[in-house]
Amino acid sequence: MIASFMPSVARGDIMAPPSKSMAHRYMIAAALSDGKSRIDNISYSEDILATIDCIRAIGATVNEYEDHIEVIGRGISAGGKVKFCCRECGSTLRFFVPIAMMLGTEATLVGSKTLLSRPMSVYEEIAAKQNIEYCKDEAGIHVKGKLCAGKYEVPGNISSQFITGLLFVLPLLDGDSTIRLIPPVDSRSYIELTLKALKLYGIEAYFVNELELHVSGNQQYRCADVTVEGDFSNAAFLDVFNTIGGEVKVGGLSADSTQGDRVYKEYFKKLLEGKPTLDISNCPDLGPVLMAVAAMNNGGIFTGTRRLAMKESDRGRAMCEELGKLGIESRMDEDEIEIMKGELVPPSETLNGWNDHRIVMAVATLLSRIGGSVDDAQAVNKSFPDYYDRIRRLGIEVSVRE
Repeated sequence: MIASFMPSVARGDIMAPPSKSMAHRYMIAAALSDGKSRIDNISYSEDILATIDCIRAIGATVNEYEDHIEVIGRGISAGGKVKFCCRECGSTLRFFVPIAMMLGTEATLVGSKTLLSRPMSVYEEIAAKQNIEYCKDEAGIHVKGKLCAGKYEVPGNISSQFITGLLFVLPLLDGDSTIRLIPPVDSRSYIELTLKALKLYGIEAYFVNELELHVSGNQQYRCADVTVEGDFSNAAFLDVFNTIGGEVKVGGLSADSTQGDRVYKEYFKKLLEGKPTLDISNCPDLGPVLMAVAAMNNGGIFTGTRRLAMKESDRGRAMCEELGKLGIESRMDEDEIEIMKGELVPPSETLNGWNDHRIVMAVATLLSRIGGSVDDAQAVNKSFPDYYDRIRRLGIEVSVRE
């Protein structure tokens, strides 16, 4: 699909979409409980649908309504071979590998080719140490074995998703466990989100110090009714119009949220004031939109960009290439990207969306100012399925076609 934009200005009030990160965590915790939980403020993005598929695979019943879901958990009641359909969602895949490892039966996790190419070395090493069968081929990731409580060491600079995956299952095992994070630690805020979700569902896990988590064993999840807070990651793609002359008020964001991407407001301000150096190691999902703001203003230097290559696309390279088509020069090193100050020019061709929701939305922001088209427009369904409807309501002139 192709989205075509005419230069236009966004104005109006709009609510932030619900946090995908929190929704994943609440749904999995509810599925591991014994009883019915209600989760309000749900948006049925492709990633959320992937997690719904997977919690059904472990025996949970999910009733879907317009703005909430009911999850009737039965602990883990899957029997025989289990198949987890993760679609293109990295969070779902990495959250469910440890669940697959504790089943004691054969499990296969399937997803897109891009998803299955993401680094999984943390789980590969755990499986080898505990004699759990683990192999990956074109059909997916195949796991058979039984995870044990104990001491785990996890690199802190790969992805917090591995730590969250372990935090879901370690409370259910016989015996206490510790997770030691090997510094440096990126995306710590996402670990805090997981601990918050676990606490709401009756699970005790906590930081003993900056680098060590304690998880008591033999615990039980308790069902709970919760509301998903607004998502700072996608709110940034609405608030961004204020950096290019728009007048948009984004509601539904919690002032005391622990989401790491809440830093976008501070970073936007710095990009409007000058050419700052911004560390995005704890908020890699903001990389594309921050680079778009830099391109439309004073430029910027972004550090901690190494992990951008491990997303739906190589986001650093993707943004540099697309910005080049708009007349903006850039410099890309292993863990740093510089966006030069320049003058945006309308593209002479349809820009590439890289089949990546955050690249498409970042490019869309640029095109709303100068006009033009971007392909892979449907990629927004991964996290923000009503994105185009929302920005139209704000006055952005966009049409989407096959």
